[in-house]
Amino acid sequence: MELPEKAQVRFRARYSETDQMGIVYHANYLPWFEMARTELCAVRGVRYRDIEEQDHLLLTVVEAHCRYIAPAHYDDEVIAEARLAFSHSRMIGFAYEIRNAATSQLLVTGETKHVFITPDGRPARVPRKYFDLFAIPAPVGRPADD
Repeated sequence: MELPEKAQVRFRARYSETDQMGIVYHANYLPWFEMARTELCAVRGVRYRDIEEQDHLLLTVVEAHCRYIAPAHYDDEVIAEARLAFSHSRMIGFAYEIRNAATSQLLVTGETKHVFITPDGRPARVPRKYFDLFAIPAPVGRPADD
């Protein structure tokens, strides 16, 4: 089964997400990235909740980058899209685009880098059962560790 390359979520910019000028405040794009990333994992077959509850691992952000091209305004319908940018057994990167749904104008691009950690904050390898989900090549000559 081929997994989807990207996922999108569509929603309206809320009043609480804007500044006094009715423009979406710059920090509010990061939760929009998260919404698209969560959807990408779901359409590829796993929920974040499952990783946390079943594997006792957290997928934490270690780096985030946004490039602001044009503003979103209050009540604009926007599309947030996420795709896998890179992956290996200890780090996963996602790339994002935020677009105006009515005009398709690109508003923001971005990337985030994530590592798996244990509940006590120690780095952990991605469990093999998620290698397909995150497009991680299986290491050659290493026995399965889960």
